[in-house]
Amino acid sequence: MNALDILRSALRSLRANKLRSALTALGIIIGVAAVITMLAVGEGTRLKVAEQLNSLGSNLMVIWPGTVTASGVRLGAGSRNTLTEQDAAAIAEEIAGVLAAAPALRGTGQIVHGNLNWSSVIFGVTPDYVLAREWRIARGRALDDNDLRSSAKVAVVGQTVADMLFGGTDPTGQVIRVRFVPFTIVGLLESKGQSYTGQDQDDIVLIPLTTARGRVLGQAQGRQRTVGQISVKMRDGSDMGAAEAEVRELLRQRHRLQPDQDDDFNIRNLSEIVEAEQEASRVLSSLLAAVASVSLLVGGIGIMNIMLVSVTERTREIGIRMALGAPRAAIRLQFLLEALMLSLVGCALGVLLGTGLSLLASQLLPFPTIISPASVVAAFAISAAIGIFFGWYPATRAARLSPIEALRS
Repeated sequence: MNALDILRSALRSLRANKLRSALTALGIIIGVAAVITMLAVGEGTRLKVAEQLNSLGSNLMVIWPGTVTASGVRLGAGSRNTLTEQDAAAIAEEIAGVLAAAPALRGTGQIVHGNLNWSSVIFGVTPDYVLAREWRIARGRALDDNDLRSSAKVAVVGQTVADMLFGGTDPTGQVIRVRFVPFTIVGLLESKGQSYTGQDQDDIVLIPLTTARGRVLGQAQGRQRTVGQISVKMRDGSDMGAAEAEVRELLRQRHRLQPDQDDDFNIRNLSEIVEAEQEASRVLSSLLAAVASVSLLVGGIGIMNIMLVSVTERTREIGIRMALGAPRAAIRLQFLLEALMLSLVGCALGVLLGTGLSLLASQLLPFPTIISPASVVAAFAISAAIGIFFGWYPATRAARLSPIEALRS
C-alpha cells in the first residue's frame, strides 16, 4: 500500500463524515482567524504608534525649564524660564554629535485673516527648529537667518491653521494678524497629524524668535533672552543616553548649580519614549496572539477527540486491513494524514476568515490593520504541528490494535 493509496483512503474517510469533519475543523478555523485578526490589529496599532512617535522627530531631546527655589520657596516646573539662547548655542558647539539645538518660545493667541479667526499655538523659533523636528516645507520656504536678524514679520503655518483660515488653498503670500501684529505667510508645513499624546501638531504658527520676543510674546523675555524650550537633534547613530548625560552636565555648569542642588531644567529623551511605546505595542501584539492561540489549542483537542472516536468506530475496518497485510505504519500514517488534512483545511479557511475580519476591522478602527505574510506562514506551520501532535496518539492507538481483537469487536 503506497502513500497515494493511504492519502486516498484518508480522504474517503473524511468525506464519509462531512458534517463531523467540518465541525472538527471549525475549532481550527476560529483559532486561526482569531490569531490572524489579532496580529493584524496589533501590527496596525504598532505602526500607528510608531508613525505618531516618529512625527515628533527621531534622535531628539527636548529641554524645558525645571523647578527653581526663590527666597526659600520651591516653585513649580516651568514657573520661571531658566533656559537661554546661549544655552542652546553652547549645546550645539560643545556636545559632540549635535546636528541642531533650536531654542523656542511658546505661546497661544488668536490668528486672524479677513473675517476669519482661529486660536493656535505660536512658536518663536530659529531656522534650526524645522531641522530638529524633521519638519518639511510643503509650499513656500522656511524661516532663515535674515528673518531672525531683522526680526521680520513673516510666518510659517501648519496645515490646520491653513485649513481654518484659507479653506485648504495656498496660504503663502497672504497676510495674517498674530496677536494683532501683521505677518506675511512665507511657508506651509507638511502635515504631521496627532502626536502620541493626541495633540494636533499641525495647529501651529512659526515666527522668528526675535520677532516673537520683541513684538508678540512679551518684552520681559526679550531683555533676558530666555527661551521656553530647546530641541536638540542628534546625528544618526548617536548614543542618546550618553548625549543626555553630557547635556545635563553642561547645563548644570552653565547654571552654576551646586552638587546638592536639583536640576533647574528637565530633559525628555524622545528616543526612550519611542522605544518604550514600541515595546509596549509588541507586548500587546504578543498578548493578543497568545489569547487567540487558546482557540487553536481547543481546536487541536477537538481533533484528537474526534480521531479517538473515529478509531473506536473503525476498529473492525482496521482489523480487516491488518488481516489483509496492511502494515501498522500505514494505519498510523492514514490517521495522521486525516488529522493533518483537517488541521490544514481548517487553517486555510481560517486565514480567509481572518483576512475578511481584518479588512472589516480596518473600516471600523481609526487605523489600517496589517496582515503580515509571516503570520500566515506561521498559522499554517502551527496548524500542521497541531494536526500531527494531536493526531499522533489516536494514530498510534489505531496502529497498536490487535487484528484478532479488532475483528472481534
